[in-house]
Amino acid sequence: MKVGVFDSGAGGLSVVKSLLEHKLFDEIIYYGDTARVPYGTKDKNTIIRYSLEALEFFNNFDIDLLITACNTVSAHALTEMREASGYEIVGVIEPGIRALENKLPTKDAPILITGTRATIASGRYQRELMERGYHNLTAIQTGLFVPLVEEGIFDGPVLDEVMEYYFKAISAPSAIILGCTHFPLISDAMRDYFEKSPLMIHSGDAIVEHLADQCGITGSDGENNLKIFASDNVEGLRRTAKGWLGDV
Repeated sequence: MKVGVFDSGAGGLSVVKSLLEHKLFDEIIYYGDTARVPYGTKDKNTIIRYSLEALEFFNNFDIDLLITACNTVSAHALTEMREASGYEIVGVIEPGIRALENKLPTKDAPILITGTRATIASGRYQRELMERGYHNLTAIQTGLFVPLVEEGIFDGPVLDEVMEYYFKAISAPSAIILGCTHFPLISDAMRDYFEKSPLMIHSGDAIVEHLADQCGITGSDGENNLKIFASDNVEGLRRTAKGWLGDV
C-alpha cells in the first residue's frame, strides 16, 4: 500500500516515524506545506483552502490512503478534504481520543489538551471528550512550542521558560493530549515538568492503533520507502527528517 501524509510543516514526521517503525506501508509520500507553516494561526477558511490545495499535490501519486497529520487540518478541514478526494482520509483527532479511552478509562481524571490556537479554538477535542464522559478538561493553546521544535529545541532553558509560561497555573494532569504533531518531540520535557509523569497521547502511536483497529492495516512486507516533498526548502525538510527519524 502507498500512503500520503500531509502536514503544515515538519511536525507530521513524528507520525511518519511511527508508521516506519511498524512497517505499515510499502511507500510513504510526505508533503509539508513549509512555505505557509504554521497553520495554527490561520483562520478556518484559509486552513480549508490550503488543505484542499494539498490534495492537488497528492493527485500526482496513486495513494491508497491519506493521513492528515496536522491537528489543525483535522479540526477544521477534514470534511471538505474527504468530499473532494477519491480515497480515504484519516485525521489525527479521533485516533487520539480513542487512544485516550483505551489507556485512561477513569472519566474524572484531569486531562490537559495542548495544541495550536486554531485547534484549541475549534473545540473538537473538548466536545468529543465530553461526549465520551470526560469532564475534567483543561485546554490551552501552546503555539510557541511549534517554532521551538522547528528550530530543533527539544529541551533546555528556552523550552523550560515556555513551559513555565504555559503550565505554571495548571495542576499535574493524569494525561496530556499532544494536540499538535510537533509536540511528541518535546514530550519527555513536558512529562518531566509535571511531578506525576502523566500519560502522553501521541498522534503517531494513536494513528498506528487506529489503522489496525479501524482499517485492518497491521503491516507490510514491502520496502517501507519514504519520499519527502515540500512547498518550500525541501532540502531543509529532508535534513530535519534525517535528524528526527534517525535510523528508522
